Amino acid sequence: MSYLSLSTDLVTQAYPDQPLAVSTEATVGEVLELMRAQRGSCVLICGDDAGGCRLEGIFTERDALRWMAEGGDPETTIRLSMTRTPAVLPATATVGAAIDLMSQRGLRHLPIVDEQGTPQGVVAVGGIVNYLVEHFPQAI
Repeated sequence: MSYLSLSTDLVTQAYPDQPLAVSTEATVGEVLELMRAQRGSCVLICGDDAGGCRLEGIFTERDALRWMAEGGDPETTIRLSMTRTPAVLPATATVGAAIDLMSQRGLRHLPIVDEQGTPQGVVAVGGIVNYLVEHFPQAI
């Protein structure tokens, strides 16, 4: 049996998703198509950083709804519709820290980044719930 320790278990244990990422030059239409094709609920927006990917923004289902409500143009670059400088966590953060930040800010997706700001994964509410269910099967 596993023991739950929100203060010591790392966020990487909460079933993070592989990040879907695009360049800041991608269009909103391309990002929406990627989300549809991959059944993703968020896409990370990256700027080039010496051949790497430095996180600059995130585009979530919530951003997509706002964009549609505003009558957005699919040819608009994603940098105009993304959430800039999203909240992030390092891979060394705990599950408890992820839950706190997501709860305080009303977030459903939280990018996990390395020291250079390169996305390593995305912890989502579903991953957190799966983690909790795994540790508390008798309560479910």
